[in-house]
Amino acid sequence: MSDSAPDHYAVLGLDRRCTAAQIRSAYRLLSKQHHPDLHGGAEEAVRRAQELNAAHETLSDPARRRAYDRDLADEAGRTAAPRRVEKIERNVTQDVLLRIEDFLRGTELDVRVQDPANPHGAESYRLEVPPDTAPGTRLRLERAEPFAGGWVVVRLKVRPGFRFKARGADLRCELRIDARRATQGGTETMPGPAGGMLRVAIPAGVGRGEIVRIAGEGLPKPRGGRGDLLVRVTYRPEVRVTPARGR
Repeated sequence: MSDSAPDHYAVLGLDRRCTAAQIRSAYRLLSKQHHPDLHGGAEEAVRRAQELNAAHETLSDPARRRAYDRDLADEAGRTAAPRRVEKIERNVTQDVLLRIEDFLRGTELDVRVQDPANPHGAESYRLEVPPDTAPGTRLRLERAEPFAGGWVVVRLKVRPGFRFKARGADLRCELRIDARRATQGGTETMPGPAGGMLRVAIPAGVGRGEIVRIAGEGLPKPRGGRGDLLVRVTYRPEVRVTPARGR
């Protein structure tokens, strides 16, 4: 591998111990994020797409990956230690908290990076998060001078919310209904995780604290698909007032 050739693992934002599933997931996400059609066919977007395709073709094939890993090991043996340290120092990792709806609908935001090694203080980058991005995803942003050639690795985490609570890819919330609806059953509406209103089918005779599961309305999963929304039903018992009898 020549000095000018990109590191396939770095292109995908992965380390060399990554699994085949992580390679597929990173390629799928990054190829969508950097697709040339989304950037007006810009040369940089075309270059990134070519790098992603080359990385995926090499690392997704077990035989080609083993050969590539051998080349990396040979190159590491020829490379002086100070040069490797310099490359590591150019990379920095930053955690970013996103709302649940941001993972579902996508978003754009400015990310400020604090790196003690940067004499100019904080760096600012524009981050694009595609729709249906799974929590835990890592996105890479190319650093500017004086750290050109390095990367900001952004780890996406879920910001705790008021209405919805995340547990893995599943979301949990509560829905208060009246006692008559609990007895007779029917349909209730509530705000959905991605915005808009969501219809919830309430079974007749539902118990207080019982969970109603809505499939596919949770957070995106790393390997595709979405988790479920678990709605905990709450209500007050119906109070009946009996007229007092005369003495």
